[in-house]
Amino acid sequence: MYIDGFVIPVPAENRQAFIDHATTADAMFLEMGALRVVECWGDDVPDGKQTDFRRAVDAEAGESVIFSWIEWPDKETRDACFAKMMSEDFSDPRMDQAKNPMPFDGKRMIFGGYVPVVDMKA
Repeated sequence: MYIDGFVIPVPAENRQAFIDHATTADAMFLEMGALRVVECWGDDVPDGKQTDFRRAVDAEAGESVIFSWIEWPDKETRDACFAKMMSEDFSDPRMDQAKNPMPFDGKRMIFGGYVPVVDMKA
């Protein structure tokens, strides 16, 4: 398994726009091999004394912090998906910014790929 994790500041008034955008875009990840995509709207995101999620993404007043992840069967599937999406010949109307604009400031999104080391289930 391989995990991509994301933390994104989203204006609270863009909640439904974010859900709509994510629903549209996340379908592509599933079509390209993702096993699961989870988008979580911040509900209990406390301010820390030294650092916290809000500071990590420079969240402003009126913004919520979104925590999301994509589960992949392996890193190879994830890398192939991103290579395809970043290629010059990739064209999918779901990624057209005019039709499906990002309802957040993508420059403040943080993300990374992770290899699971503990995976416990009930």
